[in-house]
Amino acid sequence: MCDLWKNTLEETVPPQAIPNQINFALKELSLQGSALQIKLYNSGSFFDPNAVPIQDYPAIAQRLLGFERVIVECHPSLIKDSILRFRDLLKGQLEIAMGLETVCPDVLEKLNKRMSLEDFARAAAFLKSNDIALRAFILVRPPFMTEDEGIHWAKQSLNFAFDCGASVASLIPTRLGNGALEALMEQGQFAEPKLSSLETALTYGLDLKLGRVFADTWDLERFSDCQKCFPARAQRLERMNLEQFALPKVKCSACGEV
Repeated sequence: MCDLWKNTLEETVPPQAIPNQINFALKELSLQGSALQIKLYNSGSFFDPNAVPIQDYPAIAQRLLGFERVIVECHPSLIKDSILRFRDLLKGQLEIAMGLETVCPDVLEKLNKRMSLEDFARAAAFLKSNDIALRAFILVRPPFMTEDEGIHWAKQSLNFAFDCGASVASLIPTRLGNGALEALMEQGQFAEPKLSSLETALTYGLDLKLGRVFADTWDLERFSDCQKCFPARAQRLERMNLEQFALPKVKCSACGEV
């Protein structure tokens, strides 16, 4: 349901390409020594050997020695003993982000994730048993759902993620942009979620107090129907992300949001 495929190569990544990219990023962003955590998202699964060559693990880990936490993304099907090699090369904590998307079984199957909830739970149990932290990605209103269903299943997905041992859950409002969603919208099977749905899901997750919960605020204005209250509502979400507790809702005389 994302458009990261636009940045994905069709050929295997050559050796040393990724360590060189990390060198470039650390230099350009001046991160070395100033940040405690680093995310290495590669528009795919980090532990796919065609995406990240195994022989590059030592060079990558060497460049990450100054970070307390290293976060990578991976499909549950690739969570296996081989990932422990990379974990053991790190000085800091390894955290793996996995796309849960939704716990609605019918919709999850239609998303063609090539995984079941049992697959996710198995991978999560493996991570927990090997002292690897888990972050879960959850979609707010994926296709084939009404607005109310989107809120309901976002909440249920948060419950499931934390039951599986996730320490972090990221709520991602489902966006147009990958072509498939545009086609589903034309068929009446998809609409982007309202800003209020993301707000409701984030508040619910924070009130659980089972782990950190974040709302993805990239291009947030597209989900808002009111220019008057949007700045305050966006600021509220940013503060909730940073402070990790629910704040009072924004009241708006123009659109009636409370």
